[in-house]
Amino acid sequence: MNSFDVNDNSLIEMRGVTRVYGSGHASMQALRGIDLTVAKGDFVAIMGASGSGKSTCLHILGCLDTPTSGSYLFQGVVVGELSRNQRALLRRYYLGFVFQGYNLLNRTTALENVELPLIYRGITAAKRRKKARDTLASVGLGGWEKHTPAELSGGQQQRVAIARAIVTEPEVLLADEPTGNLDSERSLEIMDLLSGLNRERGLTIVLVTHELDMAAYAKRQIHFVDGLIVAHRTKGTES
Repeated sequence: MNSFDVNDNSLIEMRGVTRVYGSGHASMQALRGIDLTVAKGDFVAIMGASGSGKSTCLHILGCLDTPTSGSYLFQGVVVGELSRNQRALLRRYYLGFVFQGYNLLNRTTALENVELPLIYRGITAAKRRKKARDTLASVGLGGWEKHTPAELSGGQQQRVAIARAIVTEPEVLLADEPTGNLDSERSLEIMDLLSGLNRERGLTIVLVTHELDMAAYAKRQIHFVDGLIVAHRTKGTES
Protein backbone atom coordinates (compact mmCIF):
# COMPACT_ATOMS: atom_id res chain seq x y z
CA MET A 1 0.00 0.00 0.00
CA ASN A 2 2.56 2.58 1.20
CA SER A 3 5.55 2.76 3.54
CA PHE A 4 3.55 4.02 6.52
CA ASP A 5 1.89 1.08 8.25
CA VAL A 6 -0.41 1.34 11.26
CA ASN A 7 -1.93 -1.17 13.65
CA ASP A 8 -5.31 -1.48 15.33
CA ASN A 9 -4.61 0.24 18.67
CA SER A 10 -6.26 3.50 19.83
CA LEU A 11 -6.57 5.93 16.96
CA ILE A 12 -4.96 9.01 18.58
CA GLU A 13 -3.05 9.42 21.82
CA MET A 14 -1.04 12.34 23.17
CA ARG A 15 1.16 11.68 26.21
CA GLY A 16 2.58 14.62 28.12
CA VAL A 17 2.85 16.74 24.98
CA THR A 18 4.45 20.17 25.30
CA ARG A 19 5.16 22.76 22.65
CA VAL A 20 7.52 25.66 23.22
CA TYR A 21 8.16 28.39 20.65
CA GLY A 22 11.30 30.48 20.80
CA SER A 23 14.01 30.25 23.46
CA GLY A 24 15.25 31.99 26.57
CA HIS A 25 13.30 35.06 27.69
CA ALA A 26 11.45 35.11 24.36
CA SER A 27 10.10 31.56 24.72
CA MET A 28 6.38 30.87 24.83
CA GLN A 29 4.91 27.59 26.06
CA ALA A 30 1.84 26.87 23.93
CA LEU A 31 1.19 23.41 25.41
CA ARG A 32 2.19 22.46 28.96
CA GLY A 33 1.84 18.69 29.09
CA ILE A 34 -1.26 17.44 27.28
CA ASP A 35 -2.75 13.96 27.70
CA LEU A 36 -5.46 13.25 25.15
CA THR A 37 -7.00 10.12 23.63
CA VAL A 38 -9.36 9.98 20.66
CA ALA A 39 -11.03 6.69 19.77
CA LYS A 40 -12.16 5.63 16.31
CA GLY A 41 -15.59 7.11 15.58
CA ASP A 42 -15.27 9.85 18.19
CA PHE A 43 -16.32 13.46 17.63
CA VAL A 44 -14.25 15.80 19.81
CA ALA A 45 -14.52 19.58 20.09
CA ILE A 46 -11.41 21.35 21.38
CA MET A 47 -12.36 24.70 22.86
CA GLY A 48 -10.57 27.69 24.32
CA ALA A 49 -9.82 31.36 23.93
CA SER A 50 -7.25 32.67 21.48
CA GLY A 51 -3.80 31.60 22.66
CA SER A 52 -5.11 28.72 24.78
CA GLY A 53 -3.22 26.09 22.75
CA LYS A 54 -6.16 24.52 20.93
CA SER A 55 -4.87 25.21 17.40
CA THR A 56 -1.36 24.12 18.35
CA CYS A 57 -2.83 20.83 19.53
CA LEU A 58 -4.67 20.39 16.22
CA HIS A 59 -1.55 21.22 14.20
CA ILE A 60 0.39 18.52 16.05
CA LEU A 61 -2.42 16.02 15.44
CA GLY A 62 -2.28 16.91 11.75
CA CYS A 63 1.52 16.54 11.56
CA LEU A 64 1.77 20.23 10.68
CA ASP A 65 3.84 20.80 13.84
CA THR A 66 5.84 18.62 16.23
CA PRO A 67 5.92 18.44 20.05
CA THR A 68 8.83 19.86 21.98
CA SER A 69 8.50 16.93 24.38
CA GLY A 70 6.09 14.09 25.03
CA SER A 71 4.67 11.65 22.49
CA TYR A 72 1.97 11.70 19.82
CA LEU A 73 0.81 8.25 18.71
CA PHE A 74 -1.39 7.52 15.70
CA GLN A 75 -2.82 4.00 15.88
CA GLY A 76 0.03 3.00 18.15
CA VAL A 77 2.77 4.48 15.96
CA VAL A 78 4.96 7.15 17.56
CA VAL A 79 4.71 9.94 15.00
CA GLY A 80 7.88 11.64 16.23
CA GLU A 81 9.89 8.58 15.16
CA LEU A 82 8.65 8.79 11.57
CA SER A 83 10.68 10.36 8.80
CA ARG A 84 9.46 13.49 7.03
CA ASN A 85 8.29 11.37 4.10
CA GLN A 86 6.42 8.99 6.40
CA ARG A 87 4.65 11.91 8.11
CA ALA A 88 3.68 13.19 4.67
CA LEU A 89 2.21 9.77 3.89
CA LEU A 90 0.27 9.83 7.15
CA ARG A 91 -1.26 13.18 6.18
CA ARG A 92 -2.01 12.01 2.65
CA TYR A 93 -3.59 8.64 3.44
CA TYR A 94 -5.09 9.00 6.91
CA LEU A 95 -5.98 12.65 7.58
CA GLY A 96 -8.40 15.14 6.09
CA PHE A 97 -8.26 18.88 6.79
CA VAL A 98 -10.89 21.62 6.82
CA PHE A 99 -9.94 25.22 7.61
CA GLN A 100 -11.79 28.43 8.43
CA GLY A 101 -10.69 30.06 5.17
CA TYR A 102 -11.76 27.16 2.87
CA ASN A 103 -8.33 27.17 1.08
CA LEU A 104 -9.85 26.40 -2.32
CA LEU A 105 -8.06 27.06 -5.61
CA ASN A 106 -9.86 30.12 -6.96
CA ARG A 107 -9.49 29.48 -10.68
CA THR A 108 -10.60 25.86 -10.63
CA THR A 109 -14.07 24.37 -10.42
CA ALA A 110 -15.59 22.66 -7.42
CA LEU A 111 -15.02 19.30 -9.10
CA GLU A 112 -11.36 20.07 -9.79
CA ASN A 113 -10.81 21.21 -6.21
CA VAL A 114 -12.20 17.94 -4.88
CA GLU A 115 -10.18 15.90 -7.39
CA LEU A 116 -6.87 17.37 -6.24
CA PRO A 117 -6.05 14.90 -3.40
CA LEU A 118 -6.85 12.01 -5.74
CA ILE A 119 -4.35 13.32 -8.30
CA TYR A 120 -1.63 13.09 -5.63
CA ARG A 121 -2.61 9.46 -5.14
CA GLY A 122 -2.17 8.71 -8.84
CA ILE A 123 -5.82 7.79 -9.45
CA THR A 124 -6.86 7.84 -13.11
CA ALA A 125 -8.84 10.81 -14.42
CA ALA A 126 -12.08 8.91 -15.00
CA LYS A 127 -12.07 7.31 -11.55
CA ARG A 128 -11.19 10.48 -9.69
CA ARG A 129 -13.84 12.53 -11.49
CA LYS A 130 -16.52 10.01 -10.59
CA LYS A 131 -15.30 9.89 -6.99
CA ALA A 132 -15.21 13.69 -6.76
CA ARG A 133 -18.66 14.02 -8.34
CA ASP A 134 -20.14 11.46 -5.94
CA THR A 135 -18.52 13.16 -2.95
CA LEU A 136 -19.83 16.59 -3.96
CA ALA A 137 -23.31 15.08 -4.21
CA SER A 138 -22.91 13.58 -0.73
CA VAL A 139 -22.37 17.07 0.76
CA GLY A 140 -25.35 18.55 -1.07
CA LEU A 141 -23.57 20.02 -4.08
CA GLY A 142 -24.78 17.81 -6.89
CA GLY A 143 -25.08 20.03 -9.97
CA TRP A 144 -22.51 22.55 -8.75
CA GLU A 145 -19.46 20.73 -10.09
CA LYS A 146 -18.53 23.35 -12.73
CA HIS A 147 -18.80 26.39 -10.46
CA THR A 148 -15.66 28.18 -9.26
CA PRO A 149 -15.34 29.41 -5.65
CA ALA A 150 -16.28 32.95 -6.75
CA GLU A 151 -19.61 31.58 -7.92
CA LEU A 152 -20.36 29.85 -4.61
CA SER A 153 -21.56 31.16 -1.25
CA GLY A 154 -19.38 30.80 1.84
CA GLY A 155 -21.38 27.80 3.00
CA GLN A 156 -21.07 26.15 -0.41
CA GLN A 157 -17.32 26.80 -0.47
CA GLN A 158 -16.97 25.11 2.91
CA ARG A 159 -18.96 22.15 1.62
CA VAL A 160 -16.49 21.87 -1.27
CA ALA A 161 -13.65 21.99 1.25
CA ILE A 162 -15.29 19.21 3.28
CA ALA A 163 -15.78 17.15 0.11
CA ARG A 164 -12.11 17.60 -0.73
CA ALA A 165 -11.17 16.49 2.79
CA ILE A 166 -13.29 13.32 2.75
CA VAL A 167 -12.91 12.24 -0.89
CA THR A 168 -9.88 10.14 0.12
CA GLU A 169 -11.87 8.47 2.92
CA PRO A 170 -9.50 9.51 5.72
CA GLU A 171 -9.41 7.98 9.19
CA VAL A 172 -9.66 11.40 10.85
CA LEU A 173 -11.10 14.76 9.82
CA LEU A 174 -9.37 17.72 11.47
CA ALA A 175 -11.46 20.89 11.34
CA ASP A 176 -10.02 24.24 12.47
CA GLU A 177 -12.83 26.77 13.11
CA PRO A 178 -14.79 25.52 10.06
CA THR A 179 -17.73 27.87 10.75
CA GLY A 180 -15.63 30.93 11.62
CA ASN A 181 -16.40 32.76 8.36
CA LEU A 182 -20.08 31.80 8.15
CA ASP A 183 -23.33 33.28 9.42
CA SER A 184 -25.43 31.44 12.00
CA GLU A 185 -27.65 29.59 9.54
CA ARG A 186 -24.78 28.39 7.35
CA SER A 187 -22.79 27.45 10.45
CA LEU A 188 -25.56 25.15 11.63
CA GLU A 189 -25.78 23.58 8.17
CA ILE A 190 -22.05 22.81 8.21
CA MET A 191 -22.25 21.36 11.71
CA ASP A 192 -25.24 19.23 10.69
CA LEU A 193 -23.14 17.94 7.79
CA LEU A 194 -20.14 17.12 10.00
CA SER A 195 -22.37 15.47 12.59
CA GLY A 196 -23.94 13.35 9.87
CA LEU A 197 -20.53 12.24 8.59
CA ASN A 198 -19.61 11.16 12.11
CA ARG A 199 -22.91 9.43 12.80
CA GLU A 200 -23.54 7.76 9.44
CA ARG A 201 -20.01 7.00 8.24
CA GLY A 202 -18.28 6.64 11.58
CA LEU A 203 -15.79 9.33 10.56
CA THR A 204 -13.61 10.43 13.47
CA ILE A 205 -13.67 14.22 13.81
CA VAL A 206 -11.53 16.59 15.87
CA LEU A 207 -12.94 20.11 15.73
CA VAL A 208 -11.39 23.31 17.04
CA THR A 209 -13.90 26.02 17.89
CA HIS A 210 -14.53 28.82 20.39
CA GLU A 211 -18.29 28.70 19.87
CA LEU A 212 -20.33 26.77 22.44
CA ASP A 213 -23.25 26.11 20.09
CA MET A 214 -20.90 24.56 17.52
CA ALA A 215 -19.10 22.46 20.14
CA ALA A 216 -22.47 21.15 21.34
CA TYR A 217 -22.62 18.94 18.23
CA ALA A 218 -19.60 16.94 19.44
CA LYS A 219 -19.70 13.87 21.64
CA ARG A 220 -16.94 15.32 23.81
CA GLN A 221 -15.80 18.85 24.60
CA ILE A 222 -12.26 19.50 25.81
CA HIS A 223 -11.46 22.95 27.19
CA PHE A 224 -7.98 24.48 26.98
CA VAL A 225 -6.68 27.36 29.11
CA ASP A 226 -3.07 28.57 28.86
CA GLY A 227 -1.83 25.36 27.26
CA LEU A 228 -3.57 23.00 29.67
CA ILE A 229 -6.72 20.89 29.52
CA VAL A 230 -8.88 22.24 32.33
CA ALA A 231 -12.25 20.59 31.68
CA HIS A 232 -13.71 17.65 29.80
CA ARG A 233 -17.42 17.29 29.09
CA THR A 234 -18.99 14.13 27.68
CA LYS A 235 -22.69 14.21 26.80
CA GLY A 236 -23.81 16.24 29.78
CA THR A 237 -21.15 15.13 32.26
CA GLU A 238 -18.05 17.12 33.14
CA SER A 239 -14.72 16.28 34.74
